[in-house]
Amino acid sequence: MLPNMTDRTRPSRPAVPGDLRGRPRRDRVMTALEAFANRYVGAVARHDYDPGHAGHNPDSALTLVVTDRRIVAEDEHVAALSFGAVGGGDLPHWQPGCHLDFHLPSGRRRQYSLCGDPADRAHYTIAVRAIPDGGGGSLEMHALEPGTTVTVRGPRNGFPFVGHGSALFVAGGIGITPILAMVRQARALGMDWQFVYSGRSRETMPFLDEIDTWERDRVVVRTDDEHGLPTAADLLGRATEGGAVYCCGPAPMLDLVRTGFAHTLAASLHLERFGAPPVLDGAAFEVELARSGEVLTVPADESILSVVRRRQPGVGYSCQQGFCGTCKVRVLAGAPEHRETRLTAEEQTDEMLICVSRSAGGRLVLDL
Repeated sequence: MLPNMTDRTRPSRPAVPGDLRGRPRRDRVMTALEAFANRYVGAVARHDYDPGHAGHNPDSALTLVVTDRRIVAEDEHVAALSFGAVGGGDLPHWQPGCHLDFHLPSGRRRQYSLCGDPADRAHYTIAVRAIPDGGGGSLEMHALEPGTTVTVRGPRNGFPFVGHGSALFVAGGIGITPILAMVRQARALGMDWQFVYSGRSRETMPFLDEIDTWERDRVVVRTDDEHGLPTAADLLGRATEGGAVYCCGPAPMLDLVRTGFAHTLAASLHLERFGAPPVLDGAAFEVELARSGEVLTVPADESILSVVRRRQPGVGYSCQQGFCGTCKVRVLAGAPEHRETRLTAEEQTDEMLICVSRSAGGRLVLDL
């Protein structure tokens, strides 16, 4: 049983004299947020975005222009980018939890969560952490300047927010982006909410200036350098009976929340990861790359994508979770085990997403 959960009472919250960066706290008059015009109550399971909510097909390409770029973390490694329609006009509606698929000039495709205001139909806003040793997408996004045009698809919602009842929001690092929009809406709707925000240090954590204006008795900001690595109790201690838990962050955080959730009385758990999920119930198999004839062994705990990337670093991929479709490959022989949520039944007859799908038995021959 997790600490502070045996009697199902919330832990006491000592008064905090300073702001979230340790500076003397100014008195503020909290202004009421305007209620969202379109309150979204979605399904609690992961699903692809329903274009009926927005009157827009998320598979249709949009050309957007960068309208603003600003730094939102003290270490200067996180940039918030805003985009508008070329020539102005309203953008398709979105709800907290939505993301956009960016098609970058290099050919890379990346997904970024919307973290602005859904009531602002003129702009989409995302935040990106620059990762020097990553796949290059974040650095390419950081290089975008106002006036640059980009192609996007979406919005899609793979992390739907149900705007009623009580909720605990848990964010780790750049995982704050979808959570930020959710907490804003929870505040506007008058929900009973709690928020736990974890990161390596205060300097690395974006949007602390805004979060510092929120109700302090509902917010916990903890850093690894000040408090050590968080435990499940640190992250879930404020979960309420019958409420929901929404979490976005790195894999270790998601694992803690997933395993610790069973020790709470919360009713539902919603997770969004920004990396590849672990392979569950996998078995080793072989794939043949038809263009070279090379045969590769895919271990039980790895994806086809991770194995192929070691031979072909330029192979296309993005979400690594089976919903964006970037890694779609033709299957020339063999029977795939489809573990994705993107392809239609017709497409699954001769195509697969190699980020998550596997072999149903025997060797797969792929058009690579």
